[in-house]
Amino acid sequence: MPPAHAVTVPQRIAQALPQLTRSHRQVADYVLERPLQVATLPIDELAAMAGVSVATANRFARALGFDGYASFRAELVRGFEPLVAPVERLRGNLANPSTVAEVFAMSLEESQRNIESTRHALSPASCEAAVERVLGARTVFVAGFGASAWLAGLLHHGLDAYCADVRLLPSMSGVTHGARALSRGGPRDLLVALTFPRYLTDTLALTQIARKQGVGVLALTDRPSSPLAPLADITLYAQTETRFRPNCETSVLALVEALTSAVALRAPGAFQAASKVVQTVMPWLHGAKDLRDPHGGARIKPGPAPVRLTRSSRKKNTR
Repeated sequence: MPPAHAVTVPQRIAQALPQLTRSHRQVADYVLERPLQVATLPIDELAAMAGVSVATANRFARALGFDGYASFRAELVRGFEPLVAPVERLRGNLANPSTVAEVFAMSLEESQRNIESTRHALSPASCEAAVERVLGARTVFVAGFGASAWLAGLLHHGLDAYCADVRLLPSMSGVTHGARALSRGGPRDLLVALTFPRYLTDTLALTQIARKQGVGVLALTDRPSSPLAPLADITLYAQTETRFRPNCETSVLALVEALTSAVALRAPGAFQAASKVVQTVMPWLHGAKDLRDPHGGARIKPGPAPVRLTRSSRKKNTR
């Protein structure tokens, strides 16, 4: 007979269904339809949602073999822990009200602690290997979805000046675009994959495709138990604990900036590459008054100053 914790809540409901009262079945239907939502609800809110009394909700939990509602809800949470944990932290923090200024201060302190923890956890050997693989790759693919898509875009932006070919896999055509791109990859290429709790299956699916193609994998994730870690050749970890959001992206951004800075340090001709980028974008920089054409050297004159119409000139223009 399997241990009690090995039997899921839906299985317990199925086993107990013939003995459940009508009110208990109302609760059971609500739980089966919205298990994730119920995992975040205290007993009074579940009772109100299911249209029963608090006592009935508690008796329902006991009818399933739990000591009470608390242990029933704990079992539900067990299956959704990565999803529910940020919601539970937020609920706890909202129960202890703070001023807006205090939340600003706490958030900044969290970011600072996460960056410091990330710095201390860095492996020098992994850092060296990561930079070597990035600079040695024929093509560097960058993948991240959800909140990590923005961080992947910043990594792509940072590496683009120093690598021959950097490709951002998230696109308007979805994850299949990334799959098609990786299908042409091989051992001379590298995939840099980013994912953090809550881990997204799209990033993991692309990483598995990369492995099948022989593409090297550099993972940016949060801990060795991350599902991305065993798929990677090299892993860099970022601490992402936070009270008010699912993850602290600040520490991941700091890790991205550290990686691109180290690549710039080791890249051949890094100074020339950076200078070329500045020269190319100079016509779009505010305040640049003496600009040169990047293809020739001829001066690009700033446009004429806007004409300010006086009252008399307006009258002349309307005649």
